[in-house]
Amino acid sequence: MSSVEKKVRKAIITDAGFASRYLPITKTVPKAMLPMGNRPVMQIVIEECAEAGIEEIIIVATPEGKPIYEDYFNNSVNRIRKQLASQGKEDRYASVQDVLDFPKIIVITQDPSLPYGNGSPIASAKAFVEGEDAFLALYSDDVVFGNPGSAKTLVDTYNKYSDASAIIMVEELTRDEISKYAAVSLKDGEYKEDQENILTDIVEKPNAEEAPTTLASYGRYLLTPDIFTYLNAGNAGKDGELWTADAIGRLNKDGGKKVLVAKNSTKWMTTGDPENYFKAHLKYVLEYESFGPKVKEWLQELQPKG
Repeated sequence: MSSVEKKVRKAIITDAGFASRYLPITKTVPKAMLPMGNRPVMQIVIEECAEAGIEEIIIVATPEGKPIYEDYFNNSVNRIRKQLASQGKEDRYASVQDVLDFPKIIVITQDPSLPYGNGSPIASAKAFVEGEDAFLALYSDDVVFGNPGSAKTLVDTYNKYSDASAIIMVEELTRDEISKYAAVSLKDGEYKEDQENILTDIVEKPNAEEAPTTLASYGRYLLTPDIFTYLNAGNAGKDGELWTADAIGRLNKDGGKKVLVAKNSTKWMTTGDPENYFKAHLKYVLEYESFGPKVKEWLQELQPKG
């Protein structure tokens, strides 16, 4: 554990893929701008960062998505505000003001010279985080329900163990589920609360019976600039893609850097495909929208008769 005080000020959030499973809507609307209630997925991820005390957020988008994100997070729509004020409905503008009050948001596009892969958007934001002690990297495919969010858990873990060069967020799954994800292996064999849980390896989509643990890595990481030694165009991996997990694994093994694992205490869900997005959206509505309690009644009403 380091005694030197460090601070995590910045986060990178990625939404730079083709989202081909969502076509045709994602030819016009970025995937993370799809709604959960009256908020887009991206806003929920940003709220998670705000809870963790992040001061600046870099969204890595597609060229088509960049102006949409810039408009959403910066346009004060004064004409709407004035109209609401004239109608005595100023309270409806409060949710817009909440968006405008978020930490500083910068939107960039992915570097086209980088190979395809989930690590390329993070590598594209290198210049924005090079001077930082550490930064967060979040995939907007993943949403976390409950408090503390994964971003805060990562920051709190780093504040406790600030000699770590990376921290991977994981969630406990069943042995049947783990084969769909990347499982982590730990120095002490199993995860233990209130101590350093040191990574030894990440095993991508292991056979259920061979998985070293049932702790699955998902799109929440705390990284240091050390990662860019391996997260670059010269280190493409499987299928010629640039993988964040590969870079973290090499940082740990080849670079000899300490990588820790932190366990999620709430609930992570993916929105990476339409079916899982609908499931996550349904959970959000049930738990956070005022009309959530009515949904079960509506499902009964919509059942086919006969």
